[in-house]
Amino acid sequence: MTAAKTYWWTKAPFLRIIISLIAGIIFQWYYPFTIEVLIISGFVLFFVVSSYSLLPVSQRFRFSTLAGVCICLLVADVGAILTWKEDIRNDKQWFGHRLENHPKLIISLDEPLVEKAASYKAIAIVRYVSDSNTVHFAEGNVLLYIKKNAAKGLSYGSRIVVHKPLQTVRNSGNPGAFDYQRYCFFQGITHQIYLTERDFTILKGRDENALQKFLIQCRTSITAILKKYIKGDQETGLAEALLIGYKDDLDKSLVQAYSNTGVVHVIAISGLHIGLIYVLLIFLMRPLRRFKRMAWLRFIILLCILWLFTFLAGAQPSVLRSAVMFSCLAVGELISRRSSIYNSLAMSAFILLCINPFWLWDVGFQLSYAAVLSILIFFRPIYNWFYFPNKIIAWLWKLTAVTLAAQILTAPICIYHFHQFPTLFLLTNLIVVPLSSIILIGEILLCALAVIEPFASVAGLALTYCIRFMNNFIERFNDVSFAVWNGLSISVFQSFLLFLFITCCVYWFIEKRQNAFKYGLAFLLLFFLLRTYSFIEANKQQKVIIYNTPRYQGIDLIDGRMSYFAGDTALLQDELLYNYHLKPSRVLHRVNNTLFIPSPVSVLDFNGKKISIMDRNISFVSTPTKEKLDLVVLSRNPHIYINDIYKTFQVRQIVIDGSVPAWKARLWKRDCDSLQLPCYDVSEKGAFVINL
Repeated sequence: MTAAKTYWWTKAPFLRIIISLIAGIIFQWYYPFTIEVLIISGFVLFFVVSSYSLLPVSQRFRFSTLAGVCICLLVADVGAILTWKEDIRNDKQWFGHRLENHPKLIISLDEPLVEKAASYKAIAIVRYVSDSNTVHFAEGNVLLYIKKNAAKGLSYGSRIVVHKPLQTVRNSGNPGAFDYQRYCFFQGITHQIYLTERDFTILKGRDENALQKFLIQCRTSITAILKKYIKGDQETGLAEALLIGYKDDLDKSLVQAYSNTGVVHVIAISGLHIGLIYVLLIFLMRPLRRFKRMAWLRFIILLCILWLFTFLAGAQPSVLRSAVMFSCLAVGELISRRSSIYNSLAMSAFILLCINPFWLWDVGFQLSYAAVLSILIFFRPIYNWFYFPNKIIAWLWKLTAVTLAAQILTAPICIYHFHQFPTLFLLTNLIVVPLSSIILIGEILLCALAVIEPFASVAGLALTYCIRFMNNFIERFNDVSFAVWNGLSISVFQSFLLFLFITCCVYWFIEKRQNAFKYGLAFLLLFFLLRTYSFIEANKQQKVIIYNTPRYQGIDLIDGRMSYFAGDTALLQDELLYNYHLKPSRVLHRVNNTLFIPSPVSVLDFNGKKISIMDRNISFVSTPTKEKLDLVVLSRNPHIYINDIYKTFQVRQIVIDGSVPAWKARLWKRDCDSLQLPCYDVSEKGAFVINL
């Protein structure tokens, strides 16, 4: 009798479970159901699944497919319920339900203040809402910005009464821009506020969590040690990010260089760091392996240190994923069972998404799992391409194979989110990965033995030179003209097609099915057809975009893949401003060339549309026949009255850009309302876009 064929996925049942859970999370976010519908459907599905186990054995095979489908739907329903529960808007005690009458809020700081250029920033928890002598318990988080001279006496746990109305967290609204509103929402933050000394009152007492306070004190002590012994702002900032994930002192231009060269993963705490600590702990506890009775003690010590580091690093999704996965491996070792690594990976993802389903949209979460899965699938086949008897060359080839394997599944995600691909990632990873591992171990030793002053000084000096060398190495590679392939733009569907192509190729490679390879080529062909169509459409486009750039004037006149820019040169010269405000839109619209309009004339004629940019004081002269203007852009702070514009021109649309002070924008909008002129404020509604 021939034994039934065992497929690789049967050894990892959590793979099928996690796919169903993810489907439920995505469906609930984009097509939400009420909790009543979800609970009722869950009970029905549970009843069907339970009834299957009561069937006679002879009938179970007949309905096995139906039972399997119902189990998948039940898991998807659980994912939808978890998503509904995590949505703060569904909480009856959410403070957002009680903001109509601008009540006072009692909030407490949930983290230490972080210094910014002109203010301090922190996340605060809303505890109570006070409305007309009634105090209501409340839930939710707010983003707090405090004027520098008003932050005295505030720290983690401080309780304050806020007298100022909250503002909803908004996106910039610029085309292709990062969805900051959704990013904050997934962290439970829906509102923000800027406070001066007149806007709040400090209360007595503190709201502190003992564990969080301990972790903050540990992080403060670690950063103090690193700042004392590691010299240089860039070096200290990178050391803090590398060891505990503290990124507030990181130099932004340096982070961009690490991103451009494909090694930004060494800055973000991830599986690399947790894996190193796991291996280091296993090595240090090798003497205990002689005693079988010490297995439990070894297991407890391992988990405690692993999870302490995880919380010190901020418990980010990538760190939690690694900690959960290595914890599963430790449990398997304890009970002497080696489960499928795919199953452990899927189980860790299942646990994390049950804790917070919104982590599914976290880029670090996506890249972390894609990298590990890619290494598991592709490392061995790539490594077997060549054999080197020399141990050093073999080790270098192994590192190269790991780097190549990790890129296969992470590339579509990187291109979709960051619109670029580092072409020199192979060379930079060969140096940076082992060097950053040495630096990480050195930092751990520095913090552990900081009480020994001579050792700490020598270790700090050595780490300073190592980090400086690594930074200089990355910056030199970043200066290479072809270090990064920029301007890549693909849709979610195109990313999905790339993953389908990779999946089919892997299935063809493992199972030797020629049809899988044919399907893969079909998906790849469809991907290129869609990209070709998008380029054809880009060549036909004609748009006017007035960007939401606070304190700056920024206007793009797009004709095909050519852009004519009118505005402040700072938006073009400052890399951070350009990358945040203009670059996403130009990548989205596939702009490959830009001309700067140094001083726009009073009226621009762009493809038959008359556009006037009024950014300076103008003397209006009334004429018997009003000149027709399709668009008037009010910019900066000119001494202009809407009534004069109304008397002089026949205007179809007025737009107030982001460089206009808020008080003046309010006056202009009020005048436009009284004269019934259509007015658009980009600071409130996001970028103004016209398709011509």
